[in-house]
Amino acid sequence: MANKFGLGRGLADLQNARGVIPDISLLTPSERVVVKQVPLAQIGANPDQPRKTFTENELAELAASIREKGVLQPILLRSVSDRPYMYEIVAGERRFRASKLAGKTEIPALIKTIDDDNAREIALIENVQRENLNPIEEANAYKNLMECCDYELPDVARLIGKSESYIRNMLRLTSLPDSVQNLVGQGELSASHARTIAVAQNPEELAHKIISEKLSVADTDKLVKSAPRAQNTRKHTQKTIETSAVREMENKIKSALGVDVKISQRRGGAGQVVLSFVSRPQLMELLEKLTK
Repeated sequence: MANKFGLGRGLADLQNARGVIPDISLLTPSERVVVKQVPLAQIGANPDQPRKTFTENELAELAASIREKGVLQPILLRSVSDRPYMYEIVAGERRFRASKLAGKTEIPALIKTIDDDNAREIALIENVQRENLNPIEEANAYKNLMECCDYELPDVARLIGKSESYIRNMLRLTSLPDSVQNLVGQGELSASHARTIAVAQNPEELAHKIISEKLSVADTDKLVKSAPRAQNTRKHTQKTIETSAVREMENKIKSALGVDVKISQRRGGAGQVVLSFVSRPQLMELLEKLTK
């Protein structure tokens, strides 16, 4: 007996049986979200895409799958007006590239109204959760989540499902010289080796020594411990304000503004000052003090 719903058949077969797939409008409380077939020529890549490298083999494999079964999951797009194309990819660039490689002219897409900040945030999260980024791309994605999207280290760890120590160690890769990062991105130097030499004064020299002498991570660790440390690593740890000093600052602000205050610090010296109010009159009083 034939399967009523066509399970196990490709999207192309289903399209032939049903005709052209219609656009689908999904109503939400705040906007209309549209799933439609979008011409590839009307779509452009996201300049903030965290993934910079797409290997030929993986794209060829995905293209072969798309030829056989079609694109099984719509990509996410947003409308843009200041680009040479109508839509910009928020998530799904691999599917977009593979579709072009497969000779497709259209791709199913979910179109949403998304601003620049949210588009960047979605792209970063979608990539680190689902794509096979190289270690440098992954590290930069975590860094951008913290710097551009205002996440703190514990937030990133919870969001990605990794430990804080893992995220912290990956972030060390972003402090390496570009030449060393390129070696990691190309697979010539492992991420473990790179994290080990990130605190050294001469990481570039050590990287080439590791490669030429085929040093293990343990040997590299011994080498780094006997070598001079980079000055910027010491400066970095000195940027954090002592807890007692932070509490004193909070008390001063509270005394001046009459509201509860919370100061939180992030790596690199950035942070937040959060002011809390308990009523509308207190908010208006606070605004008056801040804008005087």
